[in-house]
Amino acid sequence: MIKSAVTISIVEEAKKGPFVFHADVAAGCEKAAALGFDAVELFAPSADAINAQPLGELLEKHSLNLAAVGTGAGMVIHGLHLCDADAGRRTQACDFIRGIIDAGAPFKAPAIIGSMQGRWDATTDKDTALGYLRDSLNDLGEHAAGHGVPLIYEPLNRYETNLATTMAEGVELLAPLSTSNVVLLADLFHMNIEEANIADGLRDGGKHIGHVHFVDSNRQAAGRGHMDYGPIAAALQEIGYDGYACAEAFPIPDSDETARQTIETFKAFFRS
Repeated sequence: MIKSAVTISIVEEAKKGPFVFHADVAAGCEKAAALGFDAVELFAPSADAINAQPLGELLEKHSLNLAAVGTGAGMVIHGLHLCDADAGRRTQACDFIRGIIDAGAPFKAPAIIGSMQGRWDATTDKDTALGYLRDSLNDLGEHAAGHGVPLIYEPLNRYETNLATTMAEGVELLAPLSTSNVVLLADLFHMNIEEANIADGLRDGGKHIGHVHFVDSNRQAAGRGHMDYGPIAAALQEIGYDGYACAEAFPIPDSDETARQTIETFKAFFRS
């Protein structure tokens, strides 16, 4: 059965980003639980910032799980990514992600690699960049396996990466890996830009999909855009997906309404 989740960001530099709750993990958990969410997804500035949170206490108090932890602050704050031409910077990027993996692991929460994947450019050609990325995914995927959690790789839209932008390209990226511990994140916002048909894109991802970002066409709460969720829900059922559908959405008009609208749409399509 697909489970619901909602994002909480405590990254100051991302306060205008597409996260439902901001700044206060305790308040976000309380509101998520009151609305009936199963879990929260945390976007934090560092592994130390995650470890500093009383997460165990908060999750237990509100009967929540930690669905995943984001790594994007490595790019947002430090400009780190896995395709950097500088080997030392690539090592720093891997170390940052490794720390996030370690911080999420006690809660069985996988780490997400999105913006930190980087891109190819005039300095690093596409084949070289893909080689760097695959090497990092192999290393980090095995590190995550040691904790008993998967590593999540997220295809992004063309304005954020030029590596893998569709589910099919994500599957192609994973195919040569020596590790089997990397799964795909199907973000409906990115898919709305890149896929000819979102439901077919989900079928392309199939068994490789390990996480879903549940959001509308305008990156607002599910139900506030023009996305058709019927075929999406049917495709997820068809591929046997039973992970989280997590709201990574702009808090428009505000966080509370965004969370409320999300859980209402979630229940309509996944609990009816």
